Amino acid sequence: MSPQTTSFKSLEDLRAACLDLPAGSDAAAGAVARRQDTLTKPPGSLGRLETIAAWLGRWQGRDMPKLDAVKVFVFAGNHGVTAQGVSAYPSEVTVQMVANFAGGGAAINQLARIAGAKLDVIPLDLEHPTGDFTQIPAMDEQTFLAAVSAGYDAVTKDLDLVCFGEMGIGNTTPAAAISTALFGGGAEKWTGRGTGVDDAGLQRKVVAIEAGLKRHADSLSDPLKIAAALGGRELAAIFGATLAARKNNVPVLLDGFVCTAAVAPLARLHPTGLAHTVAAHVSAEAGHRRLLEALGLPPLLDLGMRLGEGSGACLAVNIVRSALECHAKMASFAEAGVSEK
Repeated sequence: MSPQTTSFKSLEDLRAACLDLPAGSDAAAGAVARRQDTLTKPPGSLGRLETIAAWLGRWQGRDMPKLDAVKVFVFAGNHGVTAQGVSAYPSEVTVQMVANFAGGGAAINQLARIAGAKLDVIPLDLEHPTGDFTQIPAMDEQTFLAAVSAGYDAVTKDLDLVCFGEMGIGNTTPAAAISTALFGGGAEKWTGRGTGVDDAGLQRKVVAIEAGLKRHADSLSDPLKIAAALGGRELAAIFGATLAARKNNVPVLLDGFVCTAAVAPLARLHPTGLAHTVAAHVSAEAGHRRLLEALGLPPLLDLGMRLGEGSGACLAVNIVRSALECHAKMASFAEAGVSEK
């Protein structure tokens, strides 16, 4: 964890922070785009690799972006709603997987290493699951704010790019509940099989989400209250970390359904709340593609992944590195002695 400490005192304190966001550097993005036009290729021929380079420049505030300090944060939390039979695995797997991360045995360990990214796993009060949101709020205000603050404090100004991931048995249920609350359409539209539940388990998830929406109907007009009542500590931490990244001018690669649902409230609070983010991939989890479309975030990759852990985001680091390598090291027409059209 970072030595800095941030403590949001109230939802209104947090809301004020979400409404006051830096816009990024038009000058840096413009300089990147102008350089792209001089390189030995037809204009726009590298597609999204060109826009990724400009995105990096805008949010780093650099004419020549860099990727020296790339970090993957995996936040872990446990969920009381698992009492409703919404997961194929028991909640103790969350703790066991955190140990697996520490031992280097998870997919994210391998992907972070190959991407040249440092991995930081942050467990959040795993011995105390959130409340079962079919009965009570998942988190009261102070629990929610503490989790948001933990995520916020993790992201420091010295980072060039961050990926966020999660581990939490049952957390596709809160993700689907938040998506339903924010965008409507009913729980069935957003609910998938998560860790691989059968048809009966899928129906239990839908029933639990509908019960949660009914129980917390008074909170559904406020994105922050939705995140507290229906979410989880790891989702709240991802929200806080994404907010801190924006404040610190650090671009973000978003992972799958849970991560995207975690940050969706920021998009509802501020019209450009997620402008510093890129969707790394679209997962196989039902609802993720629909959520990315609702947020206007086209994914970089579509590989049928549904693991979480930040795995899709970390995999996309390699694409971002490729974009920067082309931007920084390709020759211009003049340097290469190549005739322009």
